[in-house]
Amino acid sequence: MKQLFLRKKLKADFVEVDEEHHGLQRHLGWFQLIVIGIGAIIGAGIFVITGKAAAEYAGPAILLSFVLASIICVFAGLCYAELSSLIPIAGGSYSYAYVALGELPAWVIGWAVTGQYIFSASTVAAGWSGYLRSFLQDWGMAVPAKLASSPFRYDIGDGWSLTGAFFDLPAMCLVILIGIMICVGIKAVARFNSLMVIIKLSTVTLFVLLGIAHVDTANWVPFIPENTGHFGDFGWTGVIRAAGLVFFAYIGFDTVSTLAQDAKNPQKDLPRGILGSLAVCTVAYIVVAGVLTGIVSYTMLNVPDPIAVALNAMGPSFFWVSSIVKIAVLAGLASVVLVQILGQTRVFLAVGKDGLLPKRMSKINAKTRTPIVASITAVLACMILAGTFPVEILAQLVSMLTLFIFGIVCLGVWILRHTHPEFKRPFKVPLVPWVPLLGILVCLGQMLCLPLITWGQFGFWLIVGFLIYFSYGIKHSVIRVKHTERKD
Repeated sequence: MKQLFLRKKLKADFVEVDEEHHGLQRHLGWFQLIVIGIGAIIGAGIFVITGKAAAEYAGPAILLSFVLASIICVFAGLCYAELSSLIPIAGGSYSYAYVALGELPAWVIGWAVTGQYIFSASTVAAGWSGYLRSFLQDWGMAVPAKLASSPFRYDIGDGWSLTGAFFDLPAMCLVILIGIMICVGIKAVARFNSLMVIIKLSTVTLFVLLGIAHVDTANWVPFIPENTGHFGDFGWTGVIRAAGLVFFAYIGFDTVSTLAQDAKNPQKDLPRGILGSLAVCTVAYIVVAGVLTGIVSYTMLNVPDPIAVALNAMGPSFFWVSSIVKIAVLAGLASVVLVQILGQTRVFLAVGKDGLLPKRMSKINAKTRTPIVASITAVLACMILAGTFPVEILAQLVSMLTLFIFGIVCLGVWILRHTHPEFKRPFKVPLVPWVPLLGILVCLGQMLCLPLITWGQFGFWLIVGFLIYFSYGIKHSVIRVKHTERKD
């Protein structure tokens, strides 16, 4: 039992420190960190999930849901900042858990992160497919319905049903093309992603500026639609449940917390970067959601491409604008899929080096300097999910997994403050243990507000992870081998 909780030591040779990251100069100030955070956050949440959350749960009060979701991120963001400055090693929250809690909790977090990345990439790819279909229809072209949507549909009242489609071919093709790019090399990935940050911000700004003149305030009445008699079906409970879904929109802010070694003054710049990017994105989300639900009724937004619906409703004179925005949205969503799949390959790489997954996952190709096996595995998983599952189901599961991960990160800060108070922390979370405790409680509270089916999916995903760990990982763990050798 004790070996299930063997922990990596911060100062031991066993901890694989990212030397390239350590060698970087501290050249990022608070403004650069805010810009990086904005680029990482804005993605499928604003272009895809906003419409569905408004249509199914909150109505125009989706604005309040974004505020609630941002509060959760503040607590988690502060905890990420401390751990990233304390444990600058590969693997992110997986490695944090390995140091703070031990191997089994680290595996659980690593498996949750795997689900987060794979399901998130699949969700965005499905949203990308919706926007592509809308764009092609504008120009008189159409993808056959049976080859351009999920074969499954889920409704809270009616449950699962078949749509008559075979699979979402555009979403699957996008994942394949991105997989090829990742396998080719990291330079192409970095250049593509940098360009997409500019495009995404420009797209959001253009939509808001054009849409304000077409807002009909009648679409905001009632602001909080009356509850239908079921928890989460509009009313205040709908606002809370929608917050769990739009929480998906904030995934990516933790990118800022990984840049502790790059910041000029981590103690001040990191919290400014994290909180600043969250504040800017929260305002952007609220403004976009307000304009979106003002242009058309929230009842019309239960589609994979809500921004496209609003643009089309603005009239034929905005056809050229609609086409430009849709192209920009397609580019922006593609970059999010790219980052998510890339992140997953690095998780596979870290876990494979620890022996909890086959060593092939950590093998680097001599020519491309990329983990080919890890990349192919991640791409195949994303391709299957993106082609077969509806957007809202995947998004809710991603939110559940992310809330779970954030809660464990907050717990890790609390534990390490007690077990290793002597370690130097370039950035320290204020008001410990209250901030980590509040982070844990709000994450748990938001998880409890998600639908029962999401809990079932979450439980099933964890069970699969336990089966893999106890059938393979526990027998091949590197830290276990080293522990056994020391005892001998």
